Amino acid sequence: MISHTMLEALNRQINRELYSAYLYLSMSAWFSDRGLPGFANWMQVQVKEEQFHAMKFYDYCIARGGRVTMLPIEAPPNEWESPLAVFEATYAHEQRVTKMINDLVDLAMAERDHATTNFLQWYVDEQVEEEANDTEIIGKLQLIGDETNGLFMLDKELGTRVFTPPTQGAP
Repeated sequence: MISHTMLEALNRQINRELYSAYLYLSMSAWFSDRGLPGFANWMQVQVKEEQFHAMKFYDYCIARGGRVTMLPIEAPPNEWESPLAVFEATYAHEQRVTKMINDLVDLAMAERDHATTNFLQWYVDEQVEEEANDTEIIGKLQLIGDETNGLFMLDKELGTRVFTPPTQGAP
């Protein structure tokens, strides 16, 4: 059975993962409105990833005998100045999520909850990937600058991204 303290923290993280999906959906809408369907697609794939993350937490809480409690989801921003500003906001958001995951690991270790510590390692690795994806795109957008041809080429590249859930064997 999972401790009350750990369960409350994981329930808050479910909410944060769902907020992340909501934020990326808002970003997808912003890109769609500007005629950048590839960028919009990239964000929609990100929405699916965040929903997957939330459900992993959800399923884990139930498997450990805990009750999942749905909390209100904060409204995300709807406007940004540029595609670069969107990805800078994405990167800053993922850095906050990384801190949240690290805080959960610290709590699990303090609680001597080895199962949750082990479970959270997948998220630690995932956050390294999330931040790297954002910094790669930020770098490309910085190189592109105001070149619309480069922006449209990157849009085409980002349009090829698809959501591939981890295999069954992954935690």
